[in-house]
Amino acid sequence: MSPTERWHAVLARDRRFDGVFVYAVRSTGIYCRPSCASRRPRRTQVTFFPIPEAAEREGFRACRRCHPAAANGGDSAVALVREACRAIAAGARPRGDRRRLARAFKRVLGITPRAYAEARRVSRFKQELKRRKHVSPALYEAGYSSTSRVYEHAHEQLGMTPATYARGGAGIGIAYVTVPTSLGRLLVAATERGVSRVALGENAAALEAELIAEFPAARVVQDKSGKLHGWVAAILAYLDGAEPDLDLPLDIRATAFQRRVWQELQKIPFGQTRTYAEVARRIGQPTAARAVARACATNPTALVIPCHRVVSTSGETGGYRWGVERKRSLLEMESEDMQKLDVQTQQR
Repeated sequence: MSPTERWHAVLARDRRFDGVFVYAVRSTGIYCRPSCASRRPRRTQVTFFPIPEAAEREGFRACRRCHPAAANGGDSAVALVREACRAIAAGARPRGDRRRLARAFKRVLGITPRAYAEARRVSRFKQELKRRKHVSPALYEAGYSSTSRVYEHAHEQLGMTPATYARGGAGIGIAYVTVPTSLGRLLVAATERGVSRVALGENAAALEAELIAEFPAARVVQDKSGKLHGWVAAILAYLDGAEPDLDLPLDIRATAFQRRVWQELQKIPFGQTRTYAEVARRIGQPTAARAVARACATNPTALVIPCHRVVSTSGETGGYRWGVERKRSLLEMESEDMQKLDVQTQQR
């Protein structure tokens, strides 16, 4: 199912898709089954997951109203993966044929059982850091045997040292500015190292709230010095069709897989698109199209990392973290600008 088809099932509260996927709402931290009777969230706040365990790995909690973890679909591969995920969560080794399990994981989640276990461990480590505020107990609670491996990958996984992350980003300075655009409100935020967030939304307050939600102890201040002016001007020039290439310094957190996907997205030329499957092949993981889609959905810097240029194999637009309509508008804008450039080139 494409993200659009999943969203339509959620809007219709279609019980046929209970057990086929779940949807999670970033503003509440809760995930539900498609038929849940709760109030429908904005599409921009929704992320889809193939199984409940994948949502829980990202820190979402099960809805107490619809109990999504209890829904079972008819797919045997999904049932096998869910059983293995529960074993991994309990600290046990999944039972059964390893090759069959690996194929099932690749089809359902787009990653290997080992990659899932490592991602869950990192997620648990982050949650424990926020809860305990100290690295050592969080490290051992998450299942790490020593600090060396954690610190080796700390910056790649957390964007800062574990100790700083545990303090809610204390000591990290983030400046931001919001400006109006043809696509709604644009927020640009940056640390001293580079742009850390570019987001689109309906109003400044919601964008600001999302910015500070993950690091409540960071120094998040509105930029009044003009420090971000050059970067904001470049993004606005892109939206006006005057700047096809956005090459801005970034300071973002990413897993190794996310970083590979995002780097590949930055290679997609202005005015062109790739499918999720094509991106998966280009990074050397041809069966990871679903994982590529999730990496696109978690991109923190809209436009700079052009995830809007990735579409479904079926030809549909596909999902977009900041709204499908905005994605369509961006693709149409780039297509029109490319046609203008072609005309100008022919006239010279």
